[in-house]
Amino acid sequence: MNINRFIDKYFNHEASISIEVFDDSNIYCVYKDIVEALNFYPEIELTVLQAMSYCFYEILDNVLTHSGKKMGTVLISYNHEVSMVKILVADDGMGIKNSLSQNQEYANIMEHDAIRICINDCVSDGKGMGYGLFSTMQLIKNAGIILRIHSGSHELQYDGKNVIIKQADYWQGTIVYFEIHSNKVINPNEVLGGRADAEGNYNEIFDENDSLKDLW
Repeated sequence: MNINRFIDKYFNHEASISIEVFDDSNIYCVYKDIVEALNFYPEIELTVLQAMSYCFYEILDNVLTHSGKKMGTVLISYNHEVSMVKILVADDGMGIKNSLSQNQEYANIMEHDAIRICINDCVSDGKGMGYGLFSTMQLIKNAGIILRIHSGSHELQYDGKNVIIKQADYWQGTIVYFEIHSNKVINPNEVLGGRADAEGNYNEIFDENDSLKDLW
């Protein structure tokens, strides 16, 4: 996988980029280490982290569940000067069209239509609930700048209001990239539509104060 391609296209050669490779054996550790690294910065709004962490894990899990590959790559950067977090998760698997085609409902779907509907609620190849990309879209609507999903020869771009599908250079697999404001106050559970307790789940894993209270 050409990491330099991602850096050139999405990260503009930023100085501080974290790059991790994950598989079934370390997905949780990679997820936890990255979110904890962001949690280290007090200027990042907690409610954004609470919602983002849920969406982030769902995207990581999508690679192992739907791509047909055993590993994926994640890149992340935080720019405090412009209050922005950038996250990219990529695989070189079967792609969104071929994945959705495993579901009889989408057996004959065209690639551009597969890209268009993959962010809709409950759209899945049958191996999951079809909620990960939908929840990420909701995150972008509440705190985001842009969501880009590239698979095959098409790319979806969503700015919180409009969805655009464009022709793109061919990518074997799927790239999910998004930028979010790190200083915006949101309601994380509202972002997830009440389907999960983003606030409670995050605090259970990452809130050091709660852990310290348990010690006393």
